Amino acid sequence: MPELELRHLRAVCAIAEEGSLTKAASRLGLTQPAMSAQLRTVERIVGGRLFDRTPGGSPPTDLGRQVVGTARLVLDEVEQLVSLARARTREGTPGPLLVGGVPTLFFGHFVEELRRVIPCSEVRTEITRGASDLLELLVSGQVQLGVLDRFEGLERRELRGLELRRLVSEPQFVALPETDPLGAQDEVDLGQLADRDWVAPPDELVGNRLGIFTACAAAGFTPRFTHHVNEASTARSLVANGAVSFALPQSRSGDGIVIRPLRGAPLMVDLMLATRRDGPAAGRAHDVFAAAARAYRAVLPRNPGYAKWWDEHPEAHREIDAALVAGG
Repeated sequence: MPELELRHLRAVCAIAEEGSLTKAASRLGLTQPAMSAQLRTVERIVGGRLFDRTPGGSPPTDLGRQVVGTARLVLDEVEQLVSLARARTREGTPGPLLVGGVPTLFFGHFVEELRRVIPCSEVRTEITRGASDLLELLVSGQVQLGVLDRFEGLERRELRGLELRRLVSEPQFVALPETDPLGAQDEVDLGQLADRDWVAPPDELVGNRLGIFTACAAAGFTPRFTHHVNEASTARSLVANGAVSFALPQSRSGDGIVIRPLRGAPLMVDLMLATRRDGPAAGRAHDVFAAAARAYRAVLPRNPGYAKWWDEHPEAHREIDAALVAGG
């Protein structure tokens, strides 16, 4: 009879957290058949089905919830054991922690949180133009953990040595000139922006290009990307002078622009946390995720419209809520 291994525990936890075998396999850098084989092995060992297979995902059974809860405790204990052992055998002062990210509004808070929880000589950061570039740095070991948005084709990329976990599913808001009549609305219909000039990053840096065009097509138009800009102050200036753009939901109104949610949240982007299994943060995955959760939660007050949306959509941030509750 096969024995239960740590990789089996990681697999069942990933399935529970992601809600599907496909997403769990992507997170752990496995193929779906390999993930299914691991799940069957665990189910044979424990003697029962751990997850129901439904069109909407793979929710845990009662037995599954018990196994996942115990597995999380075991994995946390093993990570702590390895971390403490490495700390005792490491000579001299711990080295630097290399952190990468795409442009986000909570990254500074994240770095400060990491300084508190990860033993290191310093935290160094590398902000990349896009998530694809950051993934290359992570895979090559040039950075050891990173914050990136899920981009089209991520599942086909080499993820060996990495663990990917969703932090939050962000709604894309819209930035409008403060003189625009639509700015007086609490929410804006995407279809109301059909005749506008749009500001967007260069095409090669838009990781969710297909999602954008799909959402706009559903609203009855093809967006007219007139201005290609990869610098925030220039983009805001163009919006203040008549254009529109998608915006991070924590963005603040001011300086001639207003930030508004899109009615029905037609465009959602998953923000992911990637960690290497061999870096200074190895064995501290729980601490890193909790640090990211605290940092993200800290920037909600920047935009009261997003804080309101957040309260109305708990399904978008269940991972953050769980991490904050676990951390007290």
